[in-house]
Amino acid sequence: PALLSSELPTPDSPPVRVRLLGEDLVAFRDTNGSVGLFVQSCPHRGASLFFGRNEEEGLRCVYHGWKFDTAGACVDMPSEPAESNFRAKVHARTYAATERNGVIWVYMGPRETPPPLPEFEANLVPEAGVTFSKVLRECNWMQALEGDIDTSHLGFLHFGASKPEDAVEGSFDYYVRKDRAPRYDVIDTPVGTSYGAYRPAEADTMYWRIAHFLFPCFDMIPTGDLGVQVLVRAWVPLDDENTMFWGINVTKSMAVGQGGPGSETRTPAAIRVGTSAADRGTLEFLPPSSGWLGKSRISQTAANDYGIDREAQSSGQSFTGIPGIFQQDQAITESMGKVYDRTHEHLGTSDAMVIRTRRRLLNAAKALRDEAVTPPAVDEPALYRVRSGGIILPRGTDWLEATQDLQHPTVEVAAPATGARASGT
Repeated sequence: PALLSSELPTPDSPPVRVRLLGEDLVAFRDTNGSVGLFVQSCPHRGASLFFGRNEEEGLRCVYHGWKFDTAGACVDMPSEPAESNFRAKVHARTYAATERNGVIWVYMGPRETPPPLPEFEANLVPEAGVTFSKVLRECNWMQALEGDIDTSHLGFLHFGASKPEDAVEGSFDYYVRKDRAPRYDVIDTPVGTSYGAYRPAEADTMYWRIAHFLFPCFDMIPTGDLGVQVLVRAWVPLDDENTMFWGINVTKSMAVGQGGPGSETRTPAAIRVGTSAADRGTLEFLPPSSGWLGKSRISQTAANDYGIDREAQSSGQSFTGIPGIFQQDQAITESMGKVYDRTHEHLGTSDAMVIRTRRRLLNAAKALRDEAVTPPAVDEPALYRVRSGGIILPRGTDWLEATQDLQHPTVEVAAPATGARASGT
């Protein structure tokens, strides 16, 4: 995911800057509504196409008037003689863009024809059933993603100031507060890695939190009921030191195959009761700018210590003193530095998912580099039809077998929403 469709609101609207994978790009929507994504430098003399005129089915560089369509072809070269065919030899470097349900997805790989979009449920249901959030995080993408697949921090960073009696007895939150050291079963999957983190519930049951990492930069966290919660989160590398978080949720009424066989194993007591007043916070955003990192910046930053309230922290009203669950995560992962030197780590059993996911990514990168092996799931979009969440199971139950239908619901593939594609060159 590169940007929201709403960031290019209308045909011929102003172009916008986009940074992805360390490249500075310019996106625009042409007169016909198609999206183009260019390397920012004009292929003539390198002037930034951000300053270009978006007009009449193309983006025109204001330096010498060269104009390019969404595929990067030069369609006008007014600074050259009329009889010249030079424009046929010039292309702007572009990347393939596809719109689906309010998101502009970009393919930056080597294939002439991009692989299919991952079949997250958010890409399969009507657009009206999908909601989004975007937040800039000022650290390396893997550092940020690892916070999402680390479930043991929940009982400390977010719930550290609360006791079991502060939650509804029998709820997921109650069990987290009662036992803050879950045990883990971590596995490789065809699309990435998964964990089942378990802790005692009642005398004859266990509370399981089931979550996933999906190649290359997606995860699904276990904040709701397994089989009911439908979400995906992306940690998109803008460059080595900055990441765009994407939260994409499907409303319950729009989720396909909702519930499904086995849903009767869920408990009606599996409700969230929230956090203390001192830990609650609303994401407030700074005014956007047109710079490469000028959007989706929250007001709680390192510059103001993320709004930490030391009195709330010392009094026990809040474990961190930082208001907001997301902001607490942001503060901690950014506090490690832009790219943490992992040779200083001392990993424990609670880091099993982090360890396995790193190994999975490193092995895939080496296989691509050394043997040209395509990374997992690139050509199997249906593998992304998976759900995460919490569930109460009888003790001794095989969690993988018991939750197959809830993790992998039957999903009917909807017709793709009308979108736009620019062929990459």
